[in-house]
Amino acid sequence: MSINKLLIAMALGLALTACSKQEQAADAAASANEAAADALAAADQAAAAGAPAADAAQAAADTATTAADASADAAAQAAGAATDAAADQAADAAKAAEGTAEKAKDAAEEAKK
Repeated sequence: MSINKLLIAMALGLALTACSKQEQAADAAASANEAAADALAAADQAAAAGAPAADAAQAAADTATTAADASADAAAQAAGAATDAAADQAADAAKAAEGTAEKAKDAAEEAKK
């Protein structure tokens, strides 16, 4: 009986770990999406103000949008991952895309100045 309880506890632990990776990936995708929205707003403001770097701001916003899409795709892969290692890789990809989106947002905001 105690071996069964141990196996059940281990299975629950693995399930919680997988959920945690899925949640991390989903959080990264949400953050990347928010960064892309901010970048698009910055690009729109730059264009409306006639800023000389409006094209650069738009390019950065496009990059942020692409990164947000990649992060969302990685989050979906993490949610459907069959193994913990696959969930880890997908969550890492989502976080990396989130970082790219954040950098692109910063570039768009800088370009609008």
